[in-house]
Amino acid sequence: MHYPNGKKNHHIRQPAAANRSQAFGNRGMTLEADINATNTYYRDINKANIHKKPTPVQVVNVHYPRRSAAVITEGYFKQPSTTDYNGVYRGRHIDFEAKETKNKTRFPLANIHGHQIEHMKSITKHGGICFLIIRFSVYKETYYIPAETFFPFWDEQFNNGKKSIPYETIRCKGYRIPFHYQARVDFLAIIDQLYF
Repeated sequence: MHYPNGKKNHHIRQPAAANRSQAFGNRGMTLEADINATNTYYRDINKANIHKKPTPVQVVNVHYPRRSAAVITEGYFKQPSTTDYNGVYRGRHIDFEAKETKNKTRFPLANIHGHQIEHMKSITKHGGICFLIIRFSVYKETYYIPAETFFPFWDEQFNNGKKSIPYETIRCKGYRIPFHYQARVDFLAIIDQLYF
């Protein structure tokens, strides 16, 4: 590094090559980060109001190492979580779960919990728009799966059916969400197609 006077500073340590490659290897955004950025963009342009739902936690013990800092040392989940996101778009309730898998050939149903499915079934019964967003990270492909399309796969597993949905089935029955700069996971474009 050179200062404005042209002299070189030998005291600044450069990162090792291994650290540089590791840092560059983790540059990709996760599905959750992409959806959060998309929802922020939707709110900024006043298109929709959708948020990630916080998981309710009961704090049991807090450690105060100093006045300005508190560390939660013990806590537990108050109740099972429902879905990841909800909000309002064009007067309709939006509710969805987002899952990312590294699996190349299938989406394991074990990634979803029974209480989440019950919640999703209730949302659809009451006229809400409910769906899953599934990303196959190996292919960098993201799909919108309507809840009504997903439910038969879920129910079938309890009647000696498959415990996963093949990648090819998701490609055929789902809607691929292309990556955009601002609306990275533009799921509202799919909703417009299906509902409006």
